[in-house]
Amino acid sequence: MSSAEVNRQTFDEVMVPNYSPAAFIPVSGEGSRLVDQDGKEYIDFAAGIAVTSLGHRHPEVTRALHEQVDRLWHLSNTFTNEPALRLARRLTETTFAERVFFANSGAEANEAALKLARRWAHDHYGETKRKIVSCKQSFHGRTLFTVSVGGQPKYTEGFAPLPGDLEHIAFNDPAAAEAAIDDSTCAVIVEPVQGEGGVLPASPEYLKKLRELCSRHNALLIFDEVQIGVGRAGTLFAYMDYGVTPDILTSAKALGNGFPVGAMLTTKDIAASFVVGTHGSTYGGNPLACTVADKVIEIVNTPEVLGGVQQRHERIVEALARINETHRAFRDVRGKGLLIGAELAADLAGKAKDFVNVAAKHGLVILVAGPNVVRFAPSLIISEEDLAEGLKRFEATVAEVVAAARG
Repeated sequence: MSSAEVNRQTFDEVMVPNYSPAAFIPVSGEGSRLVDQDGKEYIDFAAGIAVTSLGHRHPEVTRALHEQVDRLWHLSNTFTNEPALRLARRLTETTFAERVFFANSGAEANEAALKLARRWAHDHYGETKRKIVSCKQSFHGRTLFTVSVGGQPKYTEGFAPLPGDLEHIAFNDPAAAEAAIDDSTCAVIVEPVQGEGGVLPASPEYLKKLRELCSRHNALLIFDEVQIGVGRAGTLFAYMDYGVTPDILTSAKALGNGFPVGAMLTTKDIAASFVVGTHGSTYGGNPLACTVADKVIEIVNTPEVLGGVQQRHERIVEALARINETHRAFRDVRGKGLLIGAELAADLAGKAKDFVNVAAKHGLVILVAGPNVVRFAPSLIISEEDLAEGLKRFEATVAEVVAAARG
């Protein structure tokens, strides 16, 4: 038994109850393995919700952080710093972007993107061009602005009045986009793959239509790549695979492999609307965070890492198909790269959380994407051994949940 001074019960005694964490508490990790307070080992197919894409305690990332810890922790934006400049240069050299703003999370990166879009439209077209179009069932963060832009009413209930001039449209519906986007639109924001909304990839045709409509109506196209970016799609950013270039791109999660960091990428002309004093972040561009992120991008943006994503994707999808032949547990398996969702069969609807709980019993960490979708987001470099063992444990999980549900 654990001799820890704190445990899961401590959470209920001292923490605000906005989370419902697992019954076990991980205390260490390496690669794609976690160990809890009682010494039980788990294979990690969640990566901290698509964050630790290089696994836990990646040696090169850890070494880079340790070296920076011994140099400089924080300055604020009264100064710039070398790690921030190196990371910004790497991002602009490897993407469409010419300018970068650093923050601490995906929500902050999206907040910056939306504020920039409004400011840019105000500067160029006046106060009436301010509508933001987003998709139903999207997720862009938890600030009041970003949670309102995300089209999920369950996250905005009780927080009225919400920011205005927002319109939510059906995802992957070009006709709905055509009807909503007009000359009053300042920006369209979209996830190339909806993560929290059920792991739903956008079609190439849909994203190309959004690009066309934004260009026609002088609106900015924002890609929220907080979850699918930094290699998870099999390219450094998903827009590269789709062949559709946004005006603004947001990144976080895997950018720091577990160290809090976010970034908003855009062009020189659009960035010009953020003059001194229009936006900021005390911790944005922190030397520790930027050192880590620079090393992460260096490692991820290689043929070895990016090339392995599709191979692992196929391995997981093939295994899920084989499991489904026996148990008929899924009505659909979908996703892109190493963000994969298995939508449950009709008679298992609402039981995604049951899969998570039973998987933990079998020593496997997985995720949900709503009540009906089991989500997989493992490390991009998970070993074949861990991948095979994790899939074996998931098959045992499916067998147990299905047996309990169907009798």
